[in-house]
Amino acid sequence: MRVLKNLFEQNKEWAEKVKESDPDFFLKLSKQQSPEYLWIGCSDSRVPSNQIVGMLPGEIFVHRNIANVVVPSDLNCLSVIQYAVEVLKIKHIIVCGHYGCGGVKAALESREHGLIDNWLEHIRDVYRTHSEEIDAIDDKNEKLDKMCELNVIEQVINVCNTTTVRNAWKSGQKLSVHGWIYGIEDGILQDLNICVTGLEEIPGHNG
Repeated sequence: MRVLKNLFEQNKEWAEKVKESDPDFFLKLSKQQSPEYLWIGCSDSRVPSNQIVGMLPGEIFVHRNIANVVVPSDLNCLSVIQYAVEVLKIKHIIVCGHYGCGGVKAALESREHGLIDNWLEHIRDVYRTHSEEIDAIDDKNEKLDKMCELNVIEQVINVCNTTTVRNAWKSGQKLSVHGWIYGIEDGILQDLNICVTGLEEIPGHNG
């Protein structure tokens, strides 16, 4: 029980399968990583970044937290963005939320949840910004879905306004920031039609 033997066994099986299909895979992977994508997603165990886009280890640089939030006070997330943009020279940052997100759902509730309420306050800010649109929806599931979508869009804007991303664009680095959402019930990704490739494209950009 203390060793979690089954996970080690599954790891060996997985590694053997990979080596069967590509004997040099781990050797090549150990020498460098050169992903073109940074994925900022939710910590939800049902939303594994590599698997849902059919990519192998080494192809996506990943940061995940509750409800895929990007805020100036989160040095962990900001450090990941800086490393991805300045060192790995990734070409695309994807903020990916998912429908039925527990973090977004909790943020919409009026009851207290403990320590996590400090984190959920960032999502409540999204609600306050779009409260008129959200409150006009009667169906609870539709309301949650819309909040999940709006949360992604707001986090895309937050990514675009980080010092790292703004400086990259100012220096002429090619970088696109995308907003996507994932359906756990059908396994399908959707583009939320927000893709920012420069300072002038940031929603609400004022110079």
